[in-house]
Amino acid sequence: MLKTLVIAEKPSVARDIAKVLGVKGKGDGCLMGEQYIISWAIGHLVTLAEPEAYDTAYKKWSFQTLPILPQNMKLEAIAKTRSQLKILHNLMHSKEVGDIICATDSGREGELIFRYIYDITKCKKPFKRLWISSMTETAIKDGFANLKDGSAYDLLYQSAKCRAEADWLVGMNASRAYTIQYHALLSIGRVQTPTLALIVQRQKEIDAFVSQDYFEVEANFGAYTGLWIDEKEQTKIQTKQRAEEIVSNVKTKQGCIIKIEKEEKKQLPPLLYDLTELQRECNRKFGYAAQKTLQIAQTLYEKRKMITYPRTDSRYLSEDMKQKVKQTMQRLVQTADYGTYAKQALQTMTFQKRIVDNTKVTDHHAIIPTDTHIKTDHLTAEEKNVFDLVAGRFMAVFYPPYVYEVTKVYTKVEEERFLSKGKVVLQEGWQAVEKAFSPTPKRKKTEQEEQQLPILEENQSMVVKNAKVLQKQTKPPTPYTESTLLSAMEHAGRFVEDETVKEQMKDSGLGTPATRAAIIERLLKVGYIVRKGKSLLPTEKGKNLIAVVPDALRSPETTGKWEKGLSSIAKGNMTQQRFMASIARYVQFLVEDAKNNRKDVAFAEEAYQGKRTKGLGKCPLCQKGSILENSKSYYCTQWKSGCKFSIWKNSLESYGVQLTDTMIKKLLKQKKIAQLQMTLPQTAEVCVADLVLTTGKNGYLEWQNVTRTEKEQ
Repeated sequence: MLKTLVIAEKPSVARDIAKVLGVKGKGDGCLMGEQYIISWAIGHLVTLAEPEAYDTAYKKWSFQTLPILPQNMKLEAIAKTRSQLKILHNLMHSKEVGDIICATDSGREGELIFRYIYDITKCKKPFKRLWISSMTETAIKDGFANLKDGSAYDLLYQSAKCRAEADWLVGMNASRAYTIQYHALLSIGRVQTPTLALIVQRQKEIDAFVSQDYFEVEANFGAYTGLWIDEKEQTKIQTKQRAEEIVSNVKTKQGCIIKIEKEEKKQLPPLLYDLTELQRECNRKFGYAAQKTLQIAQTLYEKRKMITYPRTDSRYLSEDMKQKVKQTMQRLVQTADYGTYAKQALQTMTFQKRIVDNTKVTDHHAIIPTDTHIKTDHLTAEEKNVFDLVAGRFMAVFYPPYVYEVTKVYTKVEEERFLSKGKVVLQEGWQAVEKAFSPTPKRKKTEQEEQQLPILEENQSMVVKNAKVLQKQTKPPTPYTESTLLSAMEHAGRFVEDETVKEQMKDSGLGTPATRAAIIERLLKVGYIVRKGKSLLPTEKGKNLIAVVPDALRSPETTGKWEKGLSSIAKGNMTQQRFMASIARYVQFLVEDAKNNRKDVAFAEEAYQGKRTKGLGKCPLCQKGSILENSKSYYCTQWKSGCKFSIWKNSLESYGVQLTDTMIKKLLKQKKIAQLQMTLPQTAEVCVADLVLTTGKNGYLEWQNVTRTEKEQ
């Protein structure tokens, strides 16, 4: 009987699937059973080929070779995971295997990972798609019982493929063109550059801001205080002289309460979390970077099995989930941490449109806890923080509204009016849950907000016990934090002036929930922005880049339109040919702009982060340059002339080996380090192997003569 090959995105996910399917046998880079063989990628195993794969002339960076617009994009294996790709190739072409199940992450990027493997291996066998939203045993079983034909996700693949190719074409051509023109290594991206533009623009506004003094007058009536107001109920007074006149006019004078207004207000529970909102909250409340929140959420999803798929852009649930939601709440009722709050949520549970809406759920629903046995004692402090937010929000949405009464008291003294505000909570509602599981960052409250008003009546006489001038200053805009930048990226349409385009961009922004964290990290890595506390500030290099690129590359409008186009491809409303034709035209425009519209901007000589040596050895690729070191990699001094030699310092971390200067020197001289101890990432087996430096298109390291010694305990 022919077997089914299941391909997961990571080894950990493969092991979870194997456990559910009862697959226990171990093979080389796979798990084997009577019916199934389960193997895995290690994230991306395949990528789009470098320009020189199309023509060796592209090795040298020159305007003569731009734009680079291949008719058909080529794929190539990623060097450091080539061994696992070879294992998959052999399994996919094995006579034992009859069909395949794609079990990579259920999203656009997961689809691309599998399809690239399927394409580069030239596999023709039929495949089905496993599409699940949580990693619990029940979800995996249900997923295998409801597999769909792989062709059902062809449009999603086309969207993913267009995204990858558009990023390659824009990034490769624009980075080369502006690097050549300005003699500085400039990284330009379809999404990262307009995101950088937001940060640079905010800094411009801060730098241009001129603080102005203004004044307020506070009157103390003994039992309460009030601020002076004008006809429009504004408290600002432009001159100190006018403020002192008011103080002099009302001090020790008798006044009267002329009006008391009471208004009951309701605040409905917030929506459930999607990834962006969860990242914003974690940054605001715990100071976590967006990438860190994503990593924690991914662990809670994959390893802990406690939350549903985190890389979602929906904040709603679907109609068919109602029973599962009740089961999940029952699980929370049984816990010590959440039981009391979950019990009340279960009693008041109603499925309103703010919670359940099929029209607002696409690939995945909002992030909620799973209906598995919930234990939190084994979580790290950071995992507990994130799970508390998810569980707290899940319970809070089923709670009654937060209801409070706002009281406004108007006191008149010598023709001057003073306003006093107070608030009384009538029903804590969902805020009781948020306070318990979602700590609010401390902020300085004004006396007006803190004030507890006594029982007062209209026409009641009041004496001004004291009055004083409060001197204040207008404040500049605040720098972006990751929380506010994620929000700006999500709602990038608000930065667009064209009303028609703004309307079109309601459902799209800069990047996707799954990619925004990586974009921020990329801007930090290439030195365009820096972190200062929670703030993200542009560097001189970042400001200069935005000064030299055209509006079309800076504007979120362009990228927003593309994200909408990618979404349209996934829905079948746009062809990939039409989308890619627009990208080709845009690339030609960027190259022409870089070539013909040089700005009077000078970039500082590249400052390398980390130490820079005199040279570790001669470059084996171009035979002209020397190999130097920066904080991330070993590279050739002839990179501006087109030499692509580059070895990442972390390239062997998955094998338990840390590269050192001494190792690189030895490899450059002898091309090999014999009998080095390493660990196979696929099976955790301890081995010895020869580490060999291969000088192909860009130089890479590979293992040869691998000999197993013992299994890691």
